[in-house]
Amino acid sequence: MKHFLFTVLVLVNVHAYSQHLEQDDIKVGLVLSGGGAKGLAHIGVLKVIDSLGVKIDYVAGTSMGAIIGALYASGYSGNQLDSIFNSSDFDILINDKSPRSTASLNERKNSEKYAVSFPFEHLKINLPSALSRGQNLYNLLYKLTLHVSYEKDFSKLPIPFFCVATNIETGQPVILDHGNLAKAITASGAFPSLFQPVEIDNKIFIDGGVTNNYPVEELKSKGVDVIIGVDVQDGLKDRTKLDAAQEILLQINNFRTIEAMKLKKELTDIYVKPDIEAFSVLSFDSGKAIISNGFKATLLKIEALKNLVDSSKTIVQKPKVRIIDSLTIDEKSFTGNNRYTRSYLLGKLKLKKPTKISYKKFTNNISNLMSTNNFDAFYYELIPTHKKNTFNLLANLIEDENTTYLKLGLHYDGLYKSAALINITKKRFITDNDEVLLDIILGDNVRYDFDYFIDKGFYFSIGLKSWFNQFERNVNPRLLFDESIPIVDGLNRIDVNLQDQTNQIYLQTLLANDFAVKAGFEHKRLKIKSQTLSSETQNEQIIFENTNYFSLFSKLKLDTYDNPFYPTKGVYFDGDFHWYIGSSGINGNFENVSIAKADLGYAIKLTHNLSLNLESSGGFRIGDQSINYLHFAIGGYGKNFINNFSSFYGYDYVSLAGNSFVKGTITGNYNVFKNQYITAAANFANIDDNIFETGEWITSPTYSGYAIGYAIETFLGPIEAKYTWSPETKNNFWFFNIGFWF
Repeated sequence: MKHFLFTVLVLVNVHAYSQHLEQDDIKVGLVLSGGGAKGLAHIGVLKVIDSLGVKIDYVAGTSMGAIIGALYASGYSGNQLDSIFNSSDFDILINDKSPRSTASLNERKNSEKYAVSFPFEHLKINLPSALSRGQNLYNLLYKLTLHVSYEKDFSKLPIPFFCVATNIETGQPVILDHGNLAKAITASGAFPSLFQPVEIDNKIFIDGGVTNNYPVEELKSKGVDVIIGVDVQDGLKDRTKLDAAQEILLQINNFRTIEAMKLKKELTDIYVKPDIEAFSVLSFDSGKAIISNGFKATLLKIEALKNLVDSSKTIVQKPKVRIIDSLTIDEKSFTGNNRYTRSYLLGKLKLKKPTKISYKKFTNNISNLMSTNNFDAFYYELIPTHKKNTFNLLANLIEDENTTYLKLGLHYDGLYKSAALINITKKRFITDNDEVLLDIILGDNVRYDFDYFIDKGFYFSIGLKSWFNQFERNVNPRLLFDESIPIVDGLNRIDVNLQDQTNQIYLQTLLANDFAVKAGFEHKRLKIKSQTLSSETQNEQIIFENTNYFSLFSKLKLDTYDNPFYPTKGVYFDGDFHWYIGSSGINGNFENVSIAKADLGYAIKLTHNLSLNLESSGGFRIGDQSINYLHFAIGGYGKNFINNFSSFYGYDYVSLAGNSFVKGTITGNYNVFKNQYITAAANFANIDDNIFETGEWITSPTYSGYAIGYAIETFLGPIEAKYTWSPETKNNFWFFNIGFWF
């Protein structure tokens, strides 16, 4: 009955307007509230409005209402917006995820090791202002509004528009109706704690929903006659539904909002309230259902909307939006880069010469710059030139003032056992483009990893690296020690403690973002000891190896995998060559020896969920053959092996050894749920002394193994369980891994 009376009142009002205005059309305003993912219901409303031919003369919005409202005002239809948002990956947009290829090899190595990171200035942990910079969201919104980016007065858009943001310093709502449209709606939707605040004209803005989530009074002042309002705000929730931080923040804000909506609702002529109680501000994975609910709610107001069409004298003709997918950037101008040179920025953005590139490539280049973590924001405008699809770039950067970070990680595997990682990272330690990292690894095997790197990008960078690594393992004595040593006669296993301390100084250059060449000098101190052979009356350790090795090394690495753990596409190559030129200690009299090894991989996606990864490895040794401790050894499963050790399913760690080897592995990964995989693998190998001289490397494989497992990608890193077996030994092994490898 209430709905019927309300519809009658609207019809009467509209009829009165049409009689009163005579020659003039009725001006219809549309106000869209904020509500996060629930704001996707606005799209369903717009689809009904478009289908009826209702002409909208002014649009106002807040937060998600501002984003959808601005796109509608710039010329997109409801159906187009439906397609755009259904094809968007909100996980990537919200969490600022970037393709792995946009980070350099050094940046990947660091980001794929730590679970959490905190600013750590003056020995105090500071929480970040937000979970996301909002860069990916800005990139998308700028692309979608590029066709109207020349228009700085929002009232001159195809449909006049304004949005509301909150000045965080004054706590007051601010109408944004001019300037950079994409930046304005990014500011209006900067949800506190989720997206960082946005700076416009030296003022800091956050989500407009904090102060005015339904700007109907402001829309009324624009001279509209009838207002259609879409409200996707929450009512107050009971304690059972307040189970997340964002829900509590919204509840606090809703105390004021609900009271304010009593008057705002009275100012709304056609009030649409979609049923979105089952959804939260982050329910983007339920987008289709939310849009559908918006559509259904609008159908309840269809008679009132039809009357607007009958009263209008204007035929609605929305402009055709042309999304620009490729562009040429001519001139470039930067502001805010106080520490970083123009050449540094152009190098990271790969914009040294005017070249036609896809918009996707352009935004990936921005991600390449942002992955350095030297900047908090990269706001840009593309100014049209007289040439078609050619623009000048005007960019404003906000540099990251944090230089020190505390990073943490956790890990467990069968070789190193439990480990807790504490990292201190210091940027701009001596120069503006250097970085020093210190990993302290506590647990069953205490370790450290120190790295100092002066990043020159595509020029020669300089690095200093030092690490200490150790583990204990019960191994077959014949694998590492010569059979002629009588002390091991009659023993089947020896519990060995291996310690490795390595120091390097090197030069590195990037041939591409994912292709690096490195060369330098290395000192390695290798110590192997055991108490297994001690007499009953003596508890002294037997030392088998305690030698300092000196070498020159070179390394070539290419990595285009899209995922370091479960790749679906890309290639991988890691080649390493060491020329040992001297030593001191137990094995101080050996002749020069060279060791070369390489890993090659190729990943391909076979179906939507199934991918295949083909890998091969090999290594050989030239020169002195008297030292077993630099041999290749395979067995077990892991991605944090040192020296010449590597994985091999079906065998325990360090089970097979020789001075040369070849190995092939085929792995299938089936993505059953998001970030969850069933894995199956088979590997084959020949490993012995001098297999490349005897021709054994091309014979049928002597060793084989198989594995099946389940894996989950988490913020800690992969959690994996693998069951492996070998038909030669009839043995089987379980391997468990938790967390990133370090």
